Amino acid sequence: MKSSEIRQKFLQYFASHGHEVVPSSSLVPGNDPTLLFTNAGMVQFKDVFLGHEKRPYVRAASSQRCVRAGGKHNDLENVGYTARHHTFFEMLGNFSFGDYFKRNAIKFAWEFLTVILKVPEEKLWVTVYAEDDEAADIWLNEVGIASSRFTRIATADNFWQMGETGPCGPCSEIFYDHGREIAGGPPGTPEADGDRYVEIWNLVFMQYNRDSAGTLHPLPRPSVDTGMGLERISAVMQQVHSNYQIDLFNELIGAAARVTNAVDLSSNSLKVIADHIRACSFLIVDGVIPANEGRGYVLRRIIRRAIRHGYKLGQINPFFYLLVEDLAKVMGQAYPELVEARARVAAVLKQEEERFAETLENGMQVLEMALREEKRMLDGETLFRLYDTYGFPLDLTADIARERGIAIDEAGFEQAMERQRERARAAGKFTMQEGISYSGPSTTFHGYGSLQHEGQILAIYKEGSQVEFIEAGDEAVVVLDKTPFYAESGGQVGDAGELLAANGTFAVSDTQKIQANVFGHKGLLRSGRLVTGDMILAQVNCEARARTERNHSVTHLMHKALRQVLGPHVQQKGSLVDTDKTRFDFAHNQPMTDAEIRKVEMLVNAEILANAATEARMMTIEDAKKTGAMMLFGEKYGDEVRVLDIGTSRELCGGTHVKRTGDIGLFKIVAESGVAAGVRRVEAVTGEAALAYIQEQERQLQQVANAVKAQPQETALRITQILDNVKHLERELGRMKSKLANSQGEDAAGRVREVKGAKVLAVNLDDADSKTLRETLDKFKNKFKSCVVVLSAIEDGRVKLIAGVTADLATKVKAGELVNYVAQQVGGKGGGRADMAQAGGTQPDNLPTALESVAGWVEQRL
Repeated sequence: MKSSEIRQKFLQYFASHGHEVVPSSSLVPGNDPTLLFTNAGMVQFKDVFLGHEKRPYVRAASSQRCVRAGGKHNDLENVGYTARHHTFFEMLGNFSFGDYFKRNAIKFAWEFLTVILKVPEEKLWVTVYAEDDEAADIWLNEVGIASSRFTRIATADNFWQMGETGPCGPCSEIFYDHGREIAGGPPGTPEADGDRYVEIWNLVFMQYNRDSAGTLHPLPRPSVDTGMGLERISAVMQQVHSNYQIDLFNELIGAAARVTNAVDLSSNSLKVIADHIRACSFLIVDGVIPANEGRGYVLRRIIRRAIRHGYKLGQINPFFYLLVEDLAKVMGQAYPELVEARARVAAVLKQEEERFAETLENGMQVLEMALREEKRMLDGETLFRLYDTYGFPLDLTADIARERGIAIDEAGFEQAMERQRERARAAGKFTMQEGISYSGPSTTFHGYGSLQHEGQILAIYKEGSQVEFIEAGDEAVVVLDKTPFYAESGGQVGDAGELLAANGTFAVSDTQKIQANVFGHKGLLRSGRLVTGDMILAQVNCEARARTERNHSVTHLMHKALRQVLGPHVQQKGSLVDTDKTRFDFAHNQPMTDAEIRKVEMLVNAEILANAATEARMMTIEDAKKTGAMMLFGEKYGDEVRVLDIGTSRELCGGTHVKRTGDIGLFKIVAESGVAAGVRRVEAVTGEAALAYIQEQERQLQQVANAVKAQPQETALRITQILDNVKHLERELGRMKSKLANSQGEDAAGRVREVKGAKVLAVNLDDADSKTLRETLDKFKNKFKSCVVVLSAIEDGRVKLIAGVTADLATKVKAGELVNYVAQQVGGKGGGRADMAQAGGTQPDNLPTALESVAGWVEQRL
């Protein structure tokens, strides 16, 4: 049974039992700062389980795309070397939100495995938490599992919890016996670590709430969360032991062999490449781009790990990006978003591969210099720098060092690697806002229609801890039951303003969401005293809100205009809207032209001039889709959404906006740049800021016009004339320098020394530039036929050096070593090829002595 068929049967089975089939959510968790990546099927339902969100259904099923390659959940280093570790996998799951509990969850799982998939009962083993008599009774007396294949386990393996506090409960795990020919014992035995018995399904019974003291309290509506790895159950159904032998991986491994020209299909490197193309492609689909920190850093590591394994297979040209088409064929039917984005995904991967190829070349130079230092062991820090900065596999470095008779410090490399892992783990720590743990009523937002509203203080937090009151000078976070303050969300910054109480004034500098519907007002108590329960008047800073609204509203108009001008592939990849500007990131593979920028500005300003009224409507997500409202793929939307019409733009948005497009005033793009492969960024200003920007540009233009003695409208022509004149003078200067160098060269020819049959010349050429030094070097090599030449020049107090060796002498005298020898005497270093090399230095006073030493150095090597 193919993987795609198993996925389909799973969803169909649970749909037939009243479950809502929910699409996979993004690999980037929506509004959840506690996770680096979506790593389980329950992530998109986390707020439902916590009671912060309600859905119109109480049963759900999904096939969730997951990544475990960073932060707490990290399987990266094991991928390719074990049968079941992946960076990317699919989790089949069924969920109950206060509906059915243990009995149904167990019976659903057993029926699906033994009736739908027809897995032999005698191949299945079951575990329960040692104290869970209820689950044990269902398995033994209702399902009828043989007691010989049933185990109670008292460890944390069979007790799940969301965190240190909160929902938790016992688990029941189902294992598959792969056969006695594979080593390993049943679960719960000392031999359980073997590979014979493999966990295929975990049933979590959310039964308790753990408080801060560790006490378990029964939940009023117990829930169910289950997870079964698609790759593991596919291995069972296809009667193979390794996940990498299933149909899905067979196709990808075959494709990886094709693009790397590999012959041995059992190579671990092919498994790594096949696994990593899934993780990388879907991360890029969901908006992650290669970077040096956070999620982008993890993506870059996975990409480069795949490329390194291609290098081990002998493929030194870009290949990884070619697998995107193969992946789309394998998984595109289940995930059409991959098919739609495959060109962009391939472009991002190809650019990253090309960048990595550049670092490989640079890394080789670093390695060559390290090996020249004549140490008997290459130190761990150098090994790690080659691995981490330049992507050199340790075994490649070891092979090159072995050829030179040099050992490598593997222990030092491992120590450096561990320090890097600590940095990676630190990069993966996403913590809740201010460390605040709040349990209480939600905040009702009144800021769409009013900028001031009365409210009551529900909670006060000082330095992350809840307090009953604060006094003048205290910084704190205040939670209100009602507020006009907008909490940062959807790219729009939080509001600032004041909370006015009878006994104090609290200056709000920012507003953030502590939870999805709980707003935290962060700021400083200027005077008096605030106490939990106080009534206050919340007043938003009107001027700041107005500027932010102009920038937010114009973002919608700009988004539509970009799609009109550049094409429908343009998708939002991030935004920041504050009082000063709007910053908008979007999918596009090349810089915008000046004409495209002007066209976008024209379209947006036309919308502003139309002065159309803005309209916001609440409706169901399905009704919103029918209206054609723009939705961002991977964004977390509730069942009821806010549809916003601004001009001719229609998008889902919960932000605050102008009442009419004319309120924006004026729109001007001030910057366009690339932030990553396939992602561009536009920054723009509106209203008074746009006017101020244009006036400043005019002032600068007038300054330039005055400097070149022209009218503003004639400035471009005048500057072109000046530049043409400068180029002419530079060419004349170059000819003069070349003529001077030739003259000096002719004079220097008389200073050639004979050293063991070879001609050696080391001279300084006054006022020669780098181009002149190279040209003069070539002339000397052609003239003397068999020679060693070192030329120098001094410019702005720095020494420039170039060395050349004719081919007949290059096996004994290497230009790179010679120029480095001279450079060290003048406070520098350098290197290069055996026939030509360059260097520099900062001590020109030592140059005469350094040049004088060249003949003796050459004599020692001939």
